[in-house]
Amino acid sequence: MDHFVYRDGQLYAEDVPVAEIAAAVGTPFYVYSSATLVRHYRLFDEALSWGPHLVCYAMKAASNQAILRTLAAEGAGMDVVSGGEYARARAAGVPGERIVFSGVGKTRAEVRAALEGGIRQFNVESEPEMRVISEVASAMGVVAPITIRVNPDVDARTHAKIATGKSENKFGIPIARAREVYAEAAALPGLKVVGIDVHIGSQLTQLEPFEQAYLKVADLTEVLRADGHEITRLDLGGGLGIPYTRSNEAPPLPSDYGALIQRTLGHLGCEVEIEPGRLIIGNAGLLVSEVIYLKHGEGRDFLILDAAMNDLIRPAMYDAHHEIVPVKEAEAAAELHPHDIVGPVCETGDTFAKGRLMPPLDSGDLVAFRSAGAYGAVMASEYNSRPLVPEVLVKGDQFAVIRARPSFDDMINRDTIPEWL
Repeated sequence: MDHFVYRDGQLYAEDVPVAEIAAAVGTPFYVYSSATLVRHYRLFDEALSWGPHLVCYAMKAASNQAILRTLAAEGAGMDVVSGGEYARARAAGVPGERIVFSGVGKTRAEVRAALEGGIRQFNVESEPEMRVISEVASAMGVVAPITIRVNPDVDARTHAKIATGKSENKFGIPIARAREVYAEAAALPGLKVVGIDVHIGSQLTQLEPFEQAYLKVADLTEVLRADGHEITRLDLGGGLGIPYTRSNEAPPLPSDYGALIQRTLGHLGCEVEIEPGRLIIGNAGLLVSEVIYLKHGEGRDFLILDAAMNDLIRPAMYDAHHEIVPVKEAEAAAELHPHDIVGPVCETGDTFAKGRLMPPLDSGDLVAFRSAGAYGAVMASEYNSRPLVPEVLVKGDQFAVIRARPSFDDMINRDTIPEWL
């Protein structure tokens, strides 16, 4: 569910006409719905209400300060994967005890900054990383809480580029080696083992892979406790998918996911942590663009937009599908025609859709990419010297620019010319 609906023939973001935002901000731009954001967070929180838990938003999906503050006010924790994301979370007012630090390449500087600023735990990905955290914490005279990420070798049945739980993926340690790695962790100074971490991928549309992984985690918990480790937390990652097309079967609901966790792991008495990102922010955002030209090609028609792959990279990178709808609602009897929908970047890969059935559109018309909140603005770039796409947040009948579009001068003046030039 989202809060982007047609009223009187116009697409609205909550109670604000999208066309009104376009007139004020210019296109392309991202717009997020506060109501959708909060609703999706609460669905996860309610799904785990049967026991102690923390819902940590995966910041890599979208990390604007306004989004983080909205979720932090609801009590959300944050899952960060870099020193920059940690700094963003703290700047948004998230206390250290609600931040977990994931990622395969934590540096000494990042570990030190998190220990200085406060951290709930590090999700450790390898033995070398574990030893570095031990060294840094010991040098600082503090104790670093850690979980160890185990790789359960479970096929998440998702896109190969976002699968993380198979043996060939770079994430975590093989679950078969967990006992020896936990034994080493227990012997290292400056560390306190608090739990187990697992994350098998993103955009999962079935519960079965989760169940396979969580049953392995349940068995491992019992084994590690028998070895003398105090396992009090289970960090289960995120990954629950969203419906990118309205015709496809909907992915499982957060309530179903929460029930699965209770059924497979609830008997262990652990605090549960989950790290959803896409399902919280994905359907809470649109990318809005203007049609520049309608071009008739050899055997095909092109809609050329002012949004491009630098604004939304997912179709080019993942062959991802986004519904693209007119901001002015098409008439019910409008005849649909196939179009290749493309941007102006000088790359053939700058293609959002091929042969997409669209109602009649012309230069100056606005279109909206649905389900664009996750991995949209956060992955945008200034390729082709195109200004970074702005972001807008809506709450009820109000909207605010939460990241402004830079001017050409802003972009150019970031360059520094050497003295010899």
